[in-house]
Amino acid sequence: MSQTRSVYEFNSAIVREPSTSVVNGLRADGRDGPTYEGVKAEHEIYISALRNAGVAVTVLPPLEAFPDSIFVEDPALVFTDGAILLRPGTPSRVNETAEIAPILRERFETVLELPAPGQADGGDIMYTPKWVLIGLSARTDRIGAEALIRCIERLGGKAQVAETPKGILHFKTASSLLDDETVISTAALAGAAAFEGFRRIVVPNGEEPAANVLRVNDVVFASAHYPRTLEILDTEGYKVVPLKTVEIEKIDAGLSCMSLRWYGNNK
Repeated sequence: MSQTRSVYEFNSAIVREPSTSVVNGLRADGRDGPTYEGVKAEHEIYISALRNAGVAVTVLPPLEAFPDSIFVEDPALVFTDGAILLRPGTPSRVNETAEIAPILRERFETVLELPAPGQADGGDIMYTPKWVLIGLSARTDRIGAEALIRCIERLGGKAQVAETPKGILHFKTASSLLDDETVISTAALAGAAAFEGFRRIVVPNGEEPAANVLRVNDVVFASAHYPRTLEILDTEGYKVVPLKTVEIEKIDAGLSCMSLRWYGNNK
């Protein structure tokens, strides 16, 4: 996988409009779900932010049969030199891969498929300048992670497995890349061996969801609802774009999972 620019430099992205069934999206507890109008409004602002950051965005139509299909990062990975179709770790989401496969085959010469029986969600995958980190979780098992490493190697890249603290949905629920040398994370994940060699910024207690940020070119998308984290990012010199996440957080989601992003001229 050729790498001539930072892993957070993008000129292309794919998103999917939320369906009205998004109100039934997966969530870890019995809290109330979001409203369709609320999710749609947050999603539209997110698309505008991507475009303002210099990214050409392809918007796919909603899939009513798949409430969580707005979160296009989970069923696939994309790189400059190819894409990998994943096997989501939740039965209700497994067939989302088949829905997104045709659009990826239109855009990439090489599209690999994660083999059965392993499972992996894109929310557990973090791109870094050194390698791709694959967090183990309830949605990504070791068989899937090891198979994914082999797929990434076929595309010319390197990857390694990372541990995700118990009770955390996805690796990127609790950590994100801010720049080539820095990660932001919750206190529970700050000491992860996978982050050795990185500068680490820890989000304040009580603002754990703020660890899911998204670096896009020269800006950092961050949740607008965690003021202490926003202040830290500003003090550190990042150009922050605060975005509303109230509704998507009700279905255990963050900013990174709503798009597939890459840089390159595809077929």
